[in-house]
Amino acid sequence: IDPLFVTHCPKELVPLAKQNREDNSLVDVFELIINGVEIAPGYTELNDPLVQRQRLYEQAGEETQKIDEEFLLALEHGMPPAGGFGIGIDRLSMLLTGAES
Repeated sequence: IDPLFVTHCPKELVPLAKQNREDNSLVDVFELIINGVEIAPGYTELNDPLVQRQRLYEQAGEETQKIDEEFLLALEHGMPPAGGFGIGIDRLSMLLTGAES
């Protein structure tokens, strides 16, 4: 089965994840990979509204993407530390049944 956890990735890839304390170019995330397939990604949510706003603008770049101001306003009102993960049921089913797709 060869399970593997990949941790820490560039903050540009997961703009909603909390920044790593030791390397501010990385975020604290994990991905459970089994047989080369991502089964469950997860991370601690970024709850600093100023940092989140900056990340969203950096991600948008010069494109005219709409920034979710309601989300940022909710963060400004306060959000406790949060995190989670999601299991891809379709991918887990593929793994358990040996299906290729």
